[in-house]
Amino acid sequence: MNIIATFLLTGGLALVICITVHEASHAYVSYLLGDMTAKNLGRLSLNPLRHLDPMGTALLILVGFGWGKPVPVNPYYIRGDKRRGMTMVAGAGPISNLLLAFTLGVPIRLGLIDWHSPFLFRGISISNLSNLFQDLVGFIIFFNIMLALFNLLPLFPLDGSKIARGLLPLSASSYISKVEAAGPALLISLIMIDWITNLNIIWGVIRPLADVVALLLIGNTF
Repeated sequence: MNIIATFLLTGGLALVICITVHEASHAYVSYLLGDMTAKNLGRLSLNPLRHLDPMGTALLILVGFGWGKPVPVNPYYIRGDKRRGMTMVAGAGPISNLLLAFTLGVPIRLGLIDWHSPFLFRGISISNLSNLFQDLVGFIIFFNIMLALFNLLPLFPLDGSKIARGLLPLSASSYISKVEAAGPALLISLIMIDWITNLNIIWGVIRPLADVVALLLIGNTF
């Protein structure tokens, strides 16, 4: 297997793992808070096919950030404070990604496995399973951190907009709700501008933050 095929296989598997954990965490927290919507629709699952969004996954592969299929949540069924509950559901995805990155960073910090940055891919052959495994761990850590940071941007339909709506005063929250309709178009526009130009509007913000988070979680940068 050549290096390109191995790179795509390793990176693709890492993406699937990260997106699945992210979306399943949304579903699980909403279930814990009393909303059965995601469970009834089969989203309380670690089956990747239930969570992958074609466009979000394609963008993750092409430009390094994207999203999974949104988990349906009905605030009516959330127990207790609805705003706080919806904020917890929204935050569950990014938090789960950061926790997974930290967990995989523990054996790296302990010196049990080597740190392989995805920007220095080594898995040239599947016969070298040690390299391939460490490459996979590097990819999973990278995509988890990138997915978490990207989703924390306060742009609808990302988790960050829902978290902001839950934490800000009601007046500001109401304003965010009114402008949500423009969010997807703005988000796609910013991604495409980054992709075809050197402006790095999103990448320029997330990339240095990813190094800071990686340094805190695993003791290394990308």
